[in-house]
Amino acid sequence: MTDKKDSSKWSRRSLLKGLGGVPLAGAVWWAGKRFADEVTGKREEILETLDINAAPPPPTGPMSGDPIRVAIIGLGGRGGHLCQSLGFATKSRMKDMVDGVAANPKDTRLKEFKEQENLNVQLAGVCDVFDVNAEHGVESFNSKDNPCRRFKSYEDVVASPDIDAVVIATPDHWHAPMAIAALEAGKHVYVEKPMTHNIAETYALREAARNTDAVFMVGHQHRQTQSFLAAQDVIDKDILGHISLVQANTNRNQDVGAWQYYIHEDASPSTIDWEAFIGNAPMVPFNAEHFFRWRKWWAYGSGLSGDLLSHDYDRINCVLKMGIPDSITSSGGIYTHRDGRNVPDVMQICMDWADPPNAHRHPSCTKKGMTMVYSATLGNGFTRSTKLMGSDGTMELGNKLSIFTDADSDKYAELIEAGVFQPYRPVYEYDPAAIGGDAVTSATTTYFADKGLLWTYRDGKRVDSTFLHLREWLSCIRNGGQPSCGIDEGFDEAIVAHMAGLSYKLGRRIDWDRENEVILPVEGYELDEVLLADVERVG
Repeated sequence: MTDKKDSSKWSRRSLLKGLGGVPLAGAVWWAGKRFADEVTGKREEILETLDINAAPPPPTGPMSGDPIRVAIIGLGGRGGHLCQSLGFATKSRMKDMVDGVAANPKDTRLKEFKEQENLNVQLAGVCDVFDVNAEHGVESFNSKDNPCRRFKSYEDVVASPDIDAVVIATPDHWHAPMAIAALEAGKHVYVEKPMTHNIAETYALREAARNTDAVFMVGHQHRQTQSFLAAQDVIDKDILGHISLVQANTNRNQDVGAWQYYIHEDASPSTIDWEAFIGNAPMVPFNAEHFFRWRKWWAYGSGLSGDLLSHDYDRINCVLKMGIPDSITSSGGIYTHRDGRNVPDVMQICMDWADPPNAHRHPSCTKKGMTMVYSATLGNGFTRSTKLMGSDGTMELGNKLSIFTDADSDKYAELIEAGVFQPYRPVYEYDPAAIGGDAVTSATTTYFADKGLLWTYRDGKRVDSTFLHLREWLSCIRNGGQPSCGIDEGFDEAIVAHMAGLSYKLGRRIDWDRENEVILPVEGYELDEVLLADVERVG
């Protein structure tokens, strides 16, 4: 019988050797009092010894040269944020930021906006089917230094020789038609998620993006989040071992989070081009609620699967690079918001990979396969962290990152036995905000911050994630290169969202043929008809 190893045998050298695969950055905690003082005092030496290099941010180049002439299509809430990230805040947003500082000196939004890097962009056009939004945009942006005009239709935008690039922030059912038209006209495209509204559009948009030199990017801004970049390094170094389960979620419990957006008092058939809004959706009489709260209906939006799952799937895909799952099973219903919507307000989505294409494991390892479970409710706001659960450790991931060793880990067995690692206590915590502090004032702000969708950090300084994402797109336009969330990444997110929506509406598992890149057919159903049907369920 072998005696247990004596923890006294652990020298500083053996400790460093044992931790050779564990990254150190931000704030770090070590279990084991024996080495606490030495580790604290020698932190810089340890960092140098381990030579840890987290994944760098997506490369971007200078913003020099002629201004890029951009048009915004859709100047609602998200469109306004995108314009602000480009350096152009509407008058109403400026007032909100000024009032915010007056009410709370810790509100840093105005300061951050004024200090934002000049992206050398001319916001040359605004296109919105709601006259109030369009006129407010032109009034806010048009100046001697920035000539800006209103376009009545997206067709006029993409046909204009005065526009180089378009930012699309419309309801989901317009994403693909506008993006395809713009790409075919040679315009660079930044489109909000989900990339498409149905399956056929997904392939058509991929073909259009591949057949042009224009730069195409999808709005998944968490790819700029510093903790996610650190997480990629953790995966590359196989810190967690075989990852068998990923848990992600969305919890919201307020009107805005449930898509009960403000309905403008000036909304009417005379101020809204209703036919232009409807597009290829089923025609219905003018309805202001459908216009402003379009996310509540399948005809215009994609529900929890396209609006929210798409973000959580993509944030995991950018870390694990696991691609489209082999199968998806969804369930849920309308439990809280019985207000006429036909998209669910609770959804559970189970995604399974028999053998993820980019799984990190030793060649001789027999462990393979992974499940990702996404759950969402719009009837509760309790915060739940995203977890990547491996055979040797678990990583909690948001704007911060924490790693816990598993009590039964083979990789860290000796370190656990020696008391250096204490299972289920963090051996590593990375907080890119540790240098400074933030005033988080609402549940909505907390939610987006935890998801890495609101801001991130560079060298301890808070930075708007959307600004960094748009800068990457603009840099690719100016300097060449491929964006971190281009057509291939967008294709994956769109197919996953559509598979989840189909599973929910049909009440059955939906399968993916990885080799042929198609969703397997379901006998008796035309899948896009099911997906777009303006009813809660089909099956």
